[in-house]
Amino acid sequence: MPSRRSALSLLAGGSAALVLAAAAPAAHAHGRPDAHRPFGRYGSPSRRLDAATLYVDVHGRGDHTTVQAAVDAATGPGRTLVIAPGTYRETVGIPADRTGLTLIGASGDPHDTVIVYGNANGTPRPDGSGTYGTSGSATVTARPAGLTAHGLTFANDWLRADHPEYTGTQAVAIKVQGDRSAFYGCRFLGHQDTLYADSPALSDFARQYYRDCYVEGDVDFVFGRATAVLDRCHFRTLTRTDLAAAPYGFVFAPSTAGANPHGYLVLRSAVTSTAPDGYFRLARPWVPSSDLTAHPMLTVRDSLLGAGIDTDEPYGTMAAGFPWQEQRFAEYHNTGPGARVTVPANRPRLTAAEARLHTPAAWFGDWRPSRRAAAHS
Repeated sequence: MPSRRSALSLLAGGSAALVLAAAAPAAHAHGRPDAHRPFGRYGSPSRRLDAATLYVDVHGRGDHTTVQAAVDAATGPGRTLVIAPGTYRETVGIPADRTGLTLIGASGDPHDTVIVYGNANGTPRPDGSGTYGTSGSATVTARPAGLTAHGLTFANDWLRADHPEYTGTQAVAIKVQGDRSAFYGCRFLGHQDTLYADSPALSDFARQYYRDCYVEGDVDFVFGRATAVLDRCHFRTLTRTDLAAAPYGFVFAPSTAGANPHGYLVLRSAVTSTAPDGYFRLARPWVPSSDLTAHPMLTVRDSLLGAGIDTDEPYGTMAAGFPWQEQRFAEYHNTGPGARVTVPANRPRLTAAEARLHTPAAWFGDWRPSRRAAAHS
């Protein structure tokens, strides 16, 4: 099996070690990028769709060669960045004032356009001021409200095997903080803490939507305090060579604020695994030291749970004093070998009446996510 780095080196060419369960629709053949039209159906600097659109191409055929340079130039609300196929090895910070920003992978296939870097929690900062920490390890940090992304891969290729001396092995692919953030047909690759679906403050209940996305990892690889709906997504748990026994890790680790009525909602999705059967648990609650009043919430419904999930103990506890049984965890109408009920007390389930309240409409209130990139077709 290829290493994380060797697998990522193939992605820009269209190959992949792993495949999306439900990929975003690719552009028609006549509109796909090629050597002469790296931005495909989305125009180019010489035939710009509109004044608010900027083009990024690592080979120099756009307005900018890095995503960060394009973000820096995209001042004002409602800008669009069209990103040509390629591997963009960089960290990207998107400030909160880039409201309504849209990021588009020009081919429509997330395997083609990869934003990747390799920092971990324990990686020393170059200036000697300490280590990056979990948030600082993120390849992409997205702060603005109204962010939309289509057909991109966000990755962190840091490997434990390269640094066995590190104790801080969290390595975030993307940290999303803004309200009304939406991701369509994107991939999120990493190991520990891959997708950080969060909010800017305890009092901000940031709403986020992930549709037809692929997320892989091993420990708490979808985590944070956002009000997040993960719809028709594929979650892939990875095997580990540094552990001799189960559990290898956990898929979800919500840290929902106690005052927030809505945490993570996973629906019409699938959880599969490269690890032996029963070596992963579905979730554990994260009650961070910065918010001991957190009341983590996760609902998984109408989804396929593969054999990688431990049916006897599908949930775990992260910190003493905050057992999973006292959190807001629930399931409804799941299928697959990992959904089998072997210990009823360990599978909290919604009633039909309760399930009617666990929907995207309830989570989002007055917000209805939309695929804005379709307007550029």
